[in-house]
This record gives sequence, C-alpha cells and structure tokens, in this order.
Amino acid sequence: QVQLVESGGGLVQSGGSLRLSCAASGISGNMFSTYVVGWYRQAPGQQRDMVAFITNGGKIYYGDFVKGRVTVSRDNTKNTVELQMNTLKPEDTDVYYCNAGEPSRFPPSIGGAYWGQGTQVTVSS
Repeated sequence: QVQLVESGGGLVQSGGSLRLSCAASGISGNMFSTYVVGWYRQAPGQQRDMVAFITNGGKIYYGDFVKGRVTVSRDNTKNTVELQMNTLKPEDTDVYYCNAGEPSRFPPSIGGAYWGQGTQVTVSS
C-alpha cells in the first residue's frame, strides 16, 4: 500500500517562503521513479487545483496561478518530492496534498491514485 506523508506546512507572512516535503513508502524497488508525482491544493468546499507535477521522464508542469513562484523537485533515491514556494500570497492559503500515480492513470486536473493526508499552508496578509 503506497503511503504519502507531507510535512513543512505552516503559517507564513505574505511574501514569505515555505518548503513542503513528501515522503513515499510502501513502494517496492524503484517503482517510485516510474510514477508521476506532484502537489495539489484545495480549500474547503472548493475544487482541487493542480499546483505542480513531475512526470517519470522529468517533465515539469505548473499551475498558472503559481508559475514563477514555485519549484517542484523529486528524489527517486529517497522516494521524496518537494515543493519550494516563494513570494507567497494570502490566496495561496490552502491544504496542500502530495500525489502520485501511474503515468497512464494521471489526468493532470485530477491527479493519480495515491494521496497524502495534506498539510495546511496559511499565508497572513
């Protein structure tokens, strides 16, 4: 059973930075390297938005609302994926979810099969 655990959320002032981390477990061998991995965010009662993801081939995609302000990276040797967020705005306040899935089953607007529990990011004005 694949498990994803996020860390690094918290409270930050507008204009500040945060780095989110996600550690994957329950994945055998080098299976993590074959997955698409990324981050989504969602506020209560709102749709889930794609923040960023990296394909198994290393291609990176960002949501339009975060382009230029975030950087996503993965370490296949450690089964981790990270999200560096800079110049944060109050509208970035959300629960951020780590996500992973097989490339053939990863519609970008929805994400893959595996989700973390989420980590709260709050940006104060």
